[in-house]
Amino acid sequence: MTGLASPPLRKGAPAAGTTPGVPQGPPSGTAGQGPRPRRTALLPTAALVLGALYCLLPVAWVLVAATKPASDLFSTFTFLPGNGLGGNVEDLTAYREGIYWRWMANSVLYAGLGAVLSTVVSAFAGYALAIYDFRGREAFFNVMLTGVLMPPVILAIPQYLLMAQADLTDTYASVLLPLVLSPYGVYLGRIYAQAAIPLELVEAGRMDGAGEWRIFLRIAVPMMSPGLVTIFLFQFVAIWNNFLLPFIMLGDDEKFPMTVGLFTLLKQGASQPALYNLVITGALLAIVPLIALFLVIQRFWSLDLLSGAVKS
Repeated sequence: MTGLASPPLRKGAPAAGTTPGVPQGPPSGTAGQGPRPRRTALLPTAALVLGALYCLLPVAWVLVAATKPASDLFSTFTFLPGNGLGGNVEDLTAYREGIYWRWMANSVLYAGLGAVLSTVVSAFAGYALAIYDFRGREAFFNVMLTGVLMPPVILAIPQYLLMAQADLTDTYASVLLPLVLSPYGVYLGRIYAQAAIPLELVEAGRMDGAGEWRIFLRIAVPMMSPGLVTIFLFQFVAIWNNFLLPFIMLGDDEKFPMTVGLFTLLKQGASQPALYNLVITGALLAIVPLIALFLVIQRFWSLDLLSGAVKS
């Protein structure tokens, strides 16, 4: 019929999951656009790359120089490889009836046994400082921390005088004993024990009748194992690279570690340039045990990260 207004249309109900009165659809200005690309932090990345090059460049030089015979060491391009690695290793082995491998064995003894003993002491001390509440605990810990801030060169002479009073100089013990107590290892042991061992678990073990030694060995040590592996690694690397302490303590070159032995070869190279190849080859071979150690214990850190993802 003409002249009559058509009835108003009935609006449909809003779709499920939407709010009435709010316009639907993609927001203005973002239609058809995907996720914004993540911006790369160029300055930190460049700094890390430069730092990596700074650390790896000497290693690359040693790796290349060890492949050159003595005649090509100073006469060819620095990073041009040679074909004399096998001969250099043979000459190094033949030098003084293989004393280099004696130095290598001494370094393994000092670093391996010293790191194990230091880790055991750090585990005991760190657990005791974290779990037990006794008088003077914080004062003892603060005094221990001063050892972290003190450079080893300050302690070398007093340690030598103590070893001389005990008639232990020029012995294996004179190098091992000062390395057993590591202030930094004790610090890491306490921090990790506080974070990894709940006090409720220790109390539960005591209520079940377990002794303190059993709680430490059966409960604390397994939970502290990733931290103890870290302490062992730090101590092994520090003792392996230690030079000043064995240089002061030892006089017999049969007891020298790798660092002191290569230093004596380097001094002799001033009058016998052919020994420079032996020093460079020996330095290259000295890196191999550290790389192998990192590859072996890397799995412990991976397992710790995976286990930490499910801990409460």
